Amino acid sequence: MRKFQALAASLAFTCSIPLALAAEGTVAISSPAEGAKISPKTNVELVYDISLGDKGDHTHLYIDEKEILTLRNLKGSQSLGTLAAGKHEICVKVVNKAHTPIGPQKCVNVNVEA
Repeated sequence: MRKFQALAASLAFTCSIPLALAAEGTVAISSPAEGAKISPKTNVELVYDISLGDKGDHTHLYIDEKEILTLRNLKGSQSLGTLAAGKHEICVKVVNKAHTPIGPQKCVNVNVEA
């Protein structure tokens, strides 16, 4: 009986770990890559994959700390158009219904070279 209780407790603990991690949410950006060097004539395409978690409602896209638009799809791509020469930070942040960032985010830095 003692072995059964230990096994049941162990299973309950290990099964709850993925749920706890999923509750936090995640953001992945697969393109552009961190440190990418981009031509000023190139149309930048953001490719992303998001899990909102329990408290997230949607995501916002930021370029250089300025909110650009709201992303409603959890996975896909978004054209950013061309960017001015220089260094830029592109971020995707999970926000709640009040549009407040709640933690999960991903940022990449790119350099547009003239």
